[in-house]
Formats: sequence, structure tokens, C-alpha cells
Amino acid sequence: MAGFPGELLTPAQMREAEHHAAAAGMAPGRLMEAAGSAVADEICRRYALRPAVVICGTGNNGGDGFVAARVLKERGWPVTVAMATETARLRGDALAAHTRWQEAEGITSFFSAASLNGIGLIIDAVFGVGLNRAPEGIGAEAIEAMNAHAAPIIAVDVPSGLMAESGELPGVAVRAACTVTFCRAKPGLFLLPGKTCAGELVVADIGIPASALPPPEQCIMLNQPALWHHSLPRPAMDTHKYRRGHAVVAGGAAVSTGAARLSALAALRSGAGLVSVACPPAALPIYAASLLAVMTKSVRGTEDFARLLNDPRIKSVLVGPGNGINARTRALTLAALETHKACVLDADALTAFAPYPQTFFSSLHASCVLTPHEGEFQRLFGGEIGGDKCWRARGAAALSGAVIVLKGNDTVIAAPHGAAAINYNAPPVLATAGSGDVLAGMIAGLLSQGMPAYEASCAAVWLHGEAGQHLTLGMTAEDLLATLPAAFGALAPLTPS
Repeated sequence: MAGFPGELLTPAQMREAEHHAAAAGMAPGRLMEAAGSAVADEICRRYALRPAVVICGTGNNGGDGFVAARVLKERGWPVTVAMATETARLRGDALAAHTRWQEAEGITSFFSAASLNGIGLIIDAVFGVGLNRAPEGIGAEAIEAMNAHAAPIIAVDVPSGLMAESGELPGVAVRAACTVTFCRAKPGLFLLPGKTCAGELVVADIGIPASALPPPEQCIMLNQPALWHHSLPRPAMDTHKYRRGHAVVAGGAAVSTGAARLSALAALRSGAGLVSVACPPAALPIYAASLLAVMTKSVRGTEDFARLLNDPRIKSVLVGPGNGINARTRALTLAALETHKACVLDADALTAFAPYPQTFFSSLHASCVLTPHEGEFQRLFGGEIGGDKCWRARGAAALSGAVIVLKGNDTVIAAPHGAAAINYNAPPVLATAGSGDVLAGMIAGLLSQGMPAYEASCAAVWLHGEAGQHLTLGMTAEDLLATLPAAFGALAPLTPS
């Protein structure tokens, strides 16, 4: 899916873009013709000739389906249309598309289970991006019948039943093999659970000019290298380790050293010139014996930690992994925040402040990154912020004044000024213990080299997913460390010589 246009358009933004295109002289009927033709093109590219059925609804999505049916018929496909609504309800361009289908002697029937008999391909054109409720009646029956059939399903714009903005599935939804969406992808195609319905995604150009689109800063973005590679650290010929930045990771007690060790190694793998683990004296032998390129620092308490961080060569601090949910973790976190150095706060550093959110939020600053999973997010932000994942991440960023990395297969990165990006390349194998500790260390490593907090977070999340692409079932978080160089290597074509 790499190489998609970066902007993701909500249904409202898509309607506005179509309005601007119409005002510039593009007739809406041309957009429908282009959309339906794009679906037909993709079908012909993917599949050999076979009996196909297009299941159409009332609105413009159904109109796109009529166009796709007509174009396929013109190319020799045995195709029929089954209506998941009364034909009399068709209006405007959808009605005109239906008329052209009839003029081409196309066969139209009212949908029933028999509509799928002998069919080798199904085109879903029942509900489009405007759906804001659970499908019901004949529309829901059609979706259930499509999903029960063995033939592959091609969804028009979005799988029917999927909420295009949020990715929510309020009822039944089509499980497509491929979704052909138009102009720009929609956020719900990348957010869970809707992401599971989209299948392979194709973004088709239907002729809407770039001038009709909202500016990127008003859009949720797809997290891919074009968003941040310009600020990725690139060592100069005359650099040395201190110029590449020194990151400090707060280490846990002797019984819980693994998380901080993973984070420290990930920071080093991400380009930090030096990485130190600051740990209790009793745990230092464990860290020192297991970490070769990472330094160890004995800190007895908060004052020792604060003195260590006063070193101007230290550029970033990570607190949380394996630190424990206790007063010591809160004290270390506040000490790190008082330095106003770039901070990554993960795991226990978040949960430890769940009873004291205002103390926490009032101490944060613009160079902070919070990396909660859903459970940690709920504990820290509670019920104050609702809505879909993008809405919640943006709300949390605005409330806290920090960059939020709301983790998952559909990780959302949000900045206090409103920017947000959805990540898409994380394989399911990353759902394993320690994976988040590696990610937190990667962010700290990039921050130590001077990368801005939002860009560093987006880059680390993408690189984390890319590293996971090199692994299979059976992988552990340690394996991610070994594949990070290959992930950085994937960016080589974007790196100027």
C-alpha cells in the first residue's frame, strides 16, 4: 500500500472537494463515470472473464455500480445488476447511470439470494461514504449474502456497512477482497475494525483537481516516509557520537530489567550516538553484564537522576518501561520533565499518574511524547475524550500539550496543533511483549538527534512496522532490534547523496 496520496479525506471533505470540482466546471456525472470506469478497470486487471453481479443501492455509490456494470458489459463480461433498493428511489446522476445501463440492455432485478447463483465475482455498490447508521432491511440482507458467498467481493469506494470516517462497524459490513476508493483514501479504511473489511486497497484518480482538495494541514494524513523523511537525521562526514545525541533510559529494578534494555538498544539502533541506562545500584550489574554498547549509570534516587540529566550532552529521556507503578516512577518522570529535554513517557510512567492527571498534564511540554496503548489511554484520560481513534488521539494531544502515539495495529500519531497521521504498515506479529518498549526507545533515539517530536514519532512508528515486515510468527521483541537496520535501509532511496 505504499505510495498512496498522503491526505485522507473524511466524507465531509470529499463532498466539499466534489463541490469545488463542480464549481470549476466538472459535471458530477463525469465523476460518476470516472469512478465506475475505475472499478471496471481494476476488475479487468485482476480477474479473468466470469459471471459477475453488481449489487446497487440508492445513492451515488449505486450510480458508480451502474457505470461499472455497463463498462464491464461493453468489454464482454456477463454481468447483471441486483438492486438492494427500489429503483423508483433513484435520483440525479444515479438515475441517469441506471438509464444508461438500461439503454445498454443491461439486466436489472431486485436483490434476492438467487441473485448470487452461479456468480464468480461480486461488486458491492450498496452503501457509500455517506453511511452513518447500521445497515438494515434488504441492504443488510445483501451484505450478509455477499459475505456468505465464495466469490471475491470488490467494494466501491468503501465496503458497505463501514463508517468511512471512523472505521466503525455499527452493524453488518462487507468483507471485501479489494476496495477501489476514489480521489483519496478515507480514514476508516485504515482504522480498526473497518480496516479488516477493506482487503487490498486501490486509490483511483477520478479527475478531481488538487486545487479542489483541502490543504494537507487540514487532513488526517497517512503515515509514510514522505511525511517526515525531510527531518530524518543524516550523520555528516565529520560527526561524532556526541553530535548524534545522548539518550537516557530510566531502568527498572533488578526483577524487571528487560523492558529498559530493549528500549536502550532500540534507541542506539535508531541512531543515537550514546545511550545510557540510569538504574538503581542493585540492578546495575544486570544491566552492565547484558549491555555492551549501552552505558550504565547508578542512580540511587530522584536527586541522582536529576543531576545526571543536567549534562547538556543528554538530549532525550525515556521513562516508563519496567519502572513500576509507584511514587519513584512519578518522581523520575517529573524530574525528567523539569529539564525540558525531549521526553518519551511510556508504560508505567503513564499509569503511575492515572490518579494524578492534572499534576501530569501541567508538567508536560511540547517536546514530550506519550505512547499509550488503549488500556493506558483509558486509565490516563478516562472518559473525558470520546469518539473514534483519531478524535481521541487529537483530543488527548490538545489536552496534554504533548504528542500522542495511540498504539495498535492502526496506531494514530497526533500533535497538539492538530496534525494527525494513521499508520498502516504494522504486521500482526508486532503484538508481542516488548514490542512497545522497542518503539519507545526508537522515538527516544530519534529525539536525541534533534528530530521534532511529531516527526520523530511518525518515523519511529513507520520504521517499527517496516522492521516487523521482515519477521514472521515466532518473532520476539529482540528480533525487531536485528531488523531495524533493514527498516532504515528501506529509506535509502529517499536519502539525498
